[in-house]
Amino acid sequence: MNGKSRSGRSDHVHRPPRALTSLRERLRDSFWFAPTAGLVAAFGLWWGLAELDNAIVAHLKQERAYEELGDLLSFAVDARTIVTTVSAAMMTFIGVVFSISLVAVQMASGQMTPRLVRIFVRSRISKLTLTVFLATFAFSLLVLTSYEGGTDPDPRRVTSVPLLQSLLTLGLVGLSLILFVAYVSATLRLMQVGPVLDHIARESLRALARHSGGPVGEPPIGPAGAQVVYRGRAGVLREVQVARLVRTAQRHGTVLRVLPRTGDFVVPGTPVLSVHGGPAPPARALGRTLFVGVDRALYQDPAFGLRQLSDIALRALSSAVNDPTTAVQCLDRIVQFLSAAVDLPLGPLLHLDRRGEVRLVQDVPGWTDLVDLAFEEIRWCAAGYPQVTRRLLAAFDDLLLLAPEERKAALRRHRALLVEAVERTVPEAADRAFALRPDRQGIR
Repeated sequence: MNGKSRSGRSDHVHRPPRALTSLRERLRDSFWFAPTAGLVAAFGLWWGLAELDNAIVAHLKQERAYEELGDLLSFAVDARTIVTTVSAAMMTFIGVVFSISLVAVQMASGQMTPRLVRIFVRSRISKLTLTVFLATFAFSLLVLTSYEGGTDPDPRRVTSVPLLQSLLTLGLVGLSLILFVAYVSATLRLMQVGPVLDHIARESLRALARHSGGPVGEPPIGPAGAQVVYRGRAGVLREVQVARLVRTAQRHGTVLRVLPRTGDFVVPGTPVLSVHGGPAPPARALGRTLFVGVDRALYQDPAFGLRQLSDIALRALSSAVNDPTTAVQCLDRIVQFLSAAVDLPLGPLLHLDRRGEVRLVQDVPGWTDLVDLAFEEIRWCAAGYPQVTRRLLAAFDDLLLLAPEERKAALRRHRALLVEAVERTVPEAADRAFALRPDRQGIR
């Protein structure tokens, strides 16, 4: 398809993803950054509040307000007991909470898909809770070093009263309790099928939106003059640094094409870039433009969302689980995704430079690829489940109403194959008629 929608409106120029957005996505896939930043922030807060506490004590001594200073000392002595208890109990609390949570995640991933762990790793509430817990523990330890010895120090000789530090410690404890309730609620939602499927669908739609809005098609770039071979470690192509590749191609007057799709497994020695219109840019100019990891990521790989939905449906249809209702819920989200993609220009994505010239071609899944990924494996397993076959037929009918004529063939093929599979599998005519009756809820 070209870069116009069915309404005739021209699509805007596709802008490459920003470097900061790419960095943010990689940080979200890590579980260490937020807790580490929280520990650094805890140390900074302690140092700043300690200076303020010392300034308060120095001011009161200068004003000879020993009675007010004595009241502060009395509060600090009482708060010291709480701070000591918090510092002793917080690490145990952290261990118990996250041990239970990891068991819950393990159970949920076993029931649905191992890719579910990725949702836990990227969860904002999980990282915020761990960050606040660790910050509270570290801050309480630091506050204990600010207390002076003795149970009843003399206001005239005291040099430090951790007033603000103690107040912030109490505030962090209260915040930790609130986050604990929110974290348990989020973890329980993670064990439910509906919220998990909704999360996957929303992330998939955002990834699909990043791949839409720009020109697509096969540009007249001619045969490849050279190829760039991959030299890094073997793994899954997670991300393509589009902006840097576009600048490199513009600087050298060439057009680059990314040969593997995002989500493909690449090994050292295989071609990853083809160069059109000139010699290959130097290796240093192409360094760190393709990021490879051990698993797929949704940021530039919208098909990975369909893969996860299909995996959950297949596990639900297995003889060990036998849960066709979960498969129907997966099909609901699959239809949601495909209905959003049905009118989008799909095909090789063209990235342009500032002058509007094609500088990078990136292969992405086409409409037929997405339909096959969504329905092929589920269709093979669905013939014995009338609830699933009825939902599949309703899905095909709904998508056929939305799809343009050139995209209906893939849907009709899967619909016909499903009908053939049911006719082969179900011997009774009445049962076949029931299984082949479209129903958006499967069986009401």
